[in-house]
Amino acid sequence: MSSNQTIILLRPRPLAKFSSAFLLLPLLPHPKPLRPLPAELWSKIFAYALACEEAKWSWSLLRVCKGFKEVALPLIYSNICLNQVSALQQFHDLLHNADQKWDSIRRIPYSTPGRWVQVLDLSGIAFVGQPQALLLDSVLARLFTVLPFLSTLYVNPSFVLSRRVLSSLADREGATNIRILGGLSYVPPPSPTPDDDPFVQLLRCCPNLEELEIVGQGLDPAELEFNFHGLQSPPMDYFQPIRLPKLHILSLVSMHASPLMLALLHSPLPSLQKLTVTPYDDVPYPASLVTHLISTHGENLRSLILFAPKSWPARNHPSPHNIMDYTPNLHHLSLENPLPDISLQENHALQILSIPRPKPDFWRVLERALRHLPNLAVLRARDIRWLRKGMGSVAQEAGVQGEMKEWRRRLRRWRIRLLDADWNESENE
Repeated sequence: MSSNQTIILLRPRPLAKFSSAFLLLPLLPHPKPLRPLPAELWSKIFAYALACEEAKWSWSLLRVCKGFKEVALPLIYSNICLNQVSALQQFHDLLHNADQKWDSIRRIPYSTPGRWVQVLDLSGIAFVGQPQALLLDSVLARLFTVLPFLSTLYVNPSFVLSRRVLSSLADREGATNIRILGGLSYVPPPSPTPDDDPFVQLLRCCPNLEELEIVGQGLDPAELEFNFHGLQSPPMDYFQPIRLPKLHILSLVSMHASPLMLALLHSPLPSLQKLTVTPYDDVPYPASLVTHLISTHGENLRSLILFAPKSWPARNHPSPHNIMDYTPNLHHLSLENPLPDISLQENHALQILSIPRPKPDFWRVLERALRHLPNLAVLRARDIRWLRKGMGSVAQEAGVQGEMKEWRRRLRRWRIRLLDADWNESENE
C-alpha cells in the first residue's frame, strides 16, 4: 500500500445493517530491530565494571552467553591478584597446560590465557616460612616464561627473589613490555661491580619501565661502628649506562649503597619526577649514595619523599639540610625524623611540605624558611589525624592536638593550610 492511498477501515453497503468489509490494521508500525553493540564497546563496559575491587561476580559473566565469555575472559585474566602460594601454583599449572596444547598451526604466537595476563599482583602473599619462599621462587621462574605481555608485577617484599627468577623475567620474550615493578626485595650481590648485579641486568632488558620500587635490607647497626673512611667506589670507566628514558617514579627504601644504586647514579633518568629514598646523611660517601643520588637527579624532581620504615628500636638517620638546593623545581617534599635544619638563601617553588608531626623546635626552622617559600600552600602532618567532630574542648587542646591547633593558627597568617594524614582539615572549627 503506497503512502498516498487512503486507508479505509469500514465500507458499509447502502441500507445495510453491517459493513461488508472490516480491515484490521496495526495501530503502531513494527519496531526496528536494535543494532547489536560492537565487541569493542562491550569490552570497555566490562573493563569499567571489572575495575572495581569488589567485582567478585566477574566469573559469572562467562555463564551469560558465549559472546560475553569471548569478551570478558581476556579482561578477567588481564589483571590477576593472588593471595596464596597454592593459588599461584594452580595458576601456573593452568597456563602451562594451555601452553602444551598450543600448536604451530595457529596464527597467534602465544597461548591463552597466558598472553592475556598483563598485571600480576602477588603483594598479598605473606611470608610464612622458608619452604614457601622456595616454592614461590620455583613457580615464578617457570611462570614468567609463559607471560609474554606482562607489564606490571607486584611482589611482597618479604620474599627475596633469586637470580634465577630475575633472569627468567629478564630473558623471556616480551621483557620490553614491563612498565611497573613493585615490592622487589634487594640483597646486594658479593661483587660490588654493577654489571654483575642481576637487578642491573634486569633493568637493561626493560627500556620502557615507568615505575620501580625496591626495598633493601637497611643498614646494620654494627656497620655504624665501622670506619667508612678509606672506602672507594668501584671503577665505572667501562660501565654502560642503563637506558630508562620513561622511568618517572623511583623508590629505593632502606638502601644506603648498592651496585644497583651506583648504576642508577651513573645512568641518565630524564623523566624522573618522583623519588622515594631513606636518608643516610650521617654515613659518608661512598658507604651511602643517597645524597649523591638526590643531587644528581634532583634537577627534574617534582616530588621527593624521605621515608624510613618503622622499626623497633627506631634507627632513623638524618637528612641533608641543603636538600632543597639540590631540587630547585620541587613541588612536594616529605621529611623524616629527625627533621633537618632547612637552609634557604633564595626563593623556592615548593608548594606542599609533609612532616611526621608538628614539634615546637621545628617551628623555628620552618618560620625562618617560610620567607623563601612564597608558593607554599599546604603543610601536612603525615602521622597525625584530627580528632572527630564532637570531641570535648579539653581533648582538642591536649597533647599533639593542641600543638596542631597552635600550628594551624600560626600558619593562617601565611595563608597555609594544615592537613592531617588523610589530607583533611579539622572539623572542629
